[in-house]
Amino acid sequence: MSEKHIVVHGAICECQQGFVPDMLDVTSHQYEYANDKNGSKKLIGTTLELGVPFKNKTFGQCKLQPAGSSYKPCQPAITGWDGFYKDVILKNGGNILVEDSKAICAIAGSPCVKITNHGQITEPNQQNISNADEDTQAQLNPMVNPNDLGSSKNSNEGITESAK
Repeated sequence: MSEKHIVVHGAICECQQGFVPDMLDVTSHQYEYANDKNGSKKLIGTTLELGVPFKNKTFGQCKLQPAGSSYKPCQPAITGWDGFYKDVILKNGGNILVEDSKAICAIAGSPCVKITNHGQITEPNQQNISNADEDTQAQLNPMVNPNDLGSSKNSNEGITESAK
């Protein structure tokens, strides 16, 4: 699974037969989280996200369902997933979805829903700051002393209002 991101609640998905992206809505469990520092916001997407596991429940219009000069509204019906991480089974019995997993829609009959954004967001914490290389940080941002990051003390240095 090297260099692949785990898919989490809020991942952006697109159907090759639709016109509008939608967000993955993880509802198959309430157990395993990823990404956020408190481990309570981003549920891990699993192979049990079936049916209509999307926030808006549509990808717009479906190219496979023509209706005159337009198309019928998309009503996704996910029957399974391909390209998931097979070596781990979560508490709910599902496997972990990764960024190159694809959903199989009953309308298309093939893996046509791809994940365009895994949903993880960088959220630095104190451990990241402690592990940062001082020389690199000084080159990236010479105005900040990396040793002061994460501390809440006020040094009263810099521009101050003078007493009149």
